[in-house]
Amino acid sequence: MAHQHRHTHEHADAHDRGDIDFGKMIPMLEGQAELFAPLYADALAWLHRQQPEPGLIVDAGCGPGIISGFFAEAFPVARIVAADSSPALLERARENAERLGNADRFSTVEAELPDGLGELEYPADLVWSSRVVHHVGDQRAALAALAAVLAPGGTLAVMEGGLPERNLPRDLGFGRPGLETRMDLIEQSWFSEMRTTLRGHVRETEDWPALLTAAGLRPSGTRSFLLDLPAPLTDEARAYVIGVFDRRRTMFADELDADDRATLDRLLDPDDKASLHHRPDLFVLATHTLYTGTKPNE
Repeated sequence: MAHQHRHTHEHADAHDRGDIDFGKMIPMLEGQAELFAPLYADALAWLHRQQPEPGLIVDAGCGPGIISGFFAEAFPVARIVAADSSPALLERARENAERLGNADRFSTVEAELPDGLGELEYPADLVWSSRVVHHVGDQRAALAALAAVLAPGGTLAVMEGGLPERNLPRDLGFGRPGLETRMDLIEQSWFSEMRTTLRGHVRETEDWPALLTAAGLRPSGTRSFLLDLPAPLTDEARAYVIGVFDRRRTMFADELDADDRATLDRLLDPDDKASLHHRPDLFVLATHTLYTGTKPNE
């Protein structure tokens, strides 16, 4: 249940596939998390006001543990439990905790939602789940499993939704203007189909505060956080954008018309001066939404 910052399509149906090579995905996942560090810093500062001194934090769907490290830095006395279904990602999370000097208050749990997180040392004061729940067929069951490990007064923070990311001007100077909007429509259709293929799929109205209430929590806040990296981009941010468009070209080739495929081919051609490799006008503008719910005191 590795969390994503933007859908990495080769992973999206990981709950029903055993052929995912998570080791090969680690550089991409780490690069995305590190690039989005300013957005997560703002989100964690907001959570700090709800839970100023958590004793135990669970990162449910920790991936390679970069965001677990952000939590360790933001909450310097908390114990961190990183949970994921991939042993390879958990091993990398342990390596990153060691590198950052957090290993003495860091542990991992191999777990798959919605079956729960297993036995924790004690109930959690803060559970974080970033873009994981929508990859579980029964989202209510997933939220109930996350809420079940909370201590009374504890907070569940679920990052889901937001706005489509933008990386390019509407008119590229070639091809039809509005390429990203058309790809958004294809991605939404793909996402809806992906949801229906998950084991135990249950269609839900995606009213996250209502779903948190159904999980026995009291909704305690909703806020969106912005990542605004204007042009010119760093090499790391440019590499991220190239990766995003490369995956979209691979996944959506059959849905794109010939003109848009040709445009994407130009954008991905390192020898083309109008490509993503050389354009001075690339940017990253992303908005992610965080929903929180608090477990009532017993």
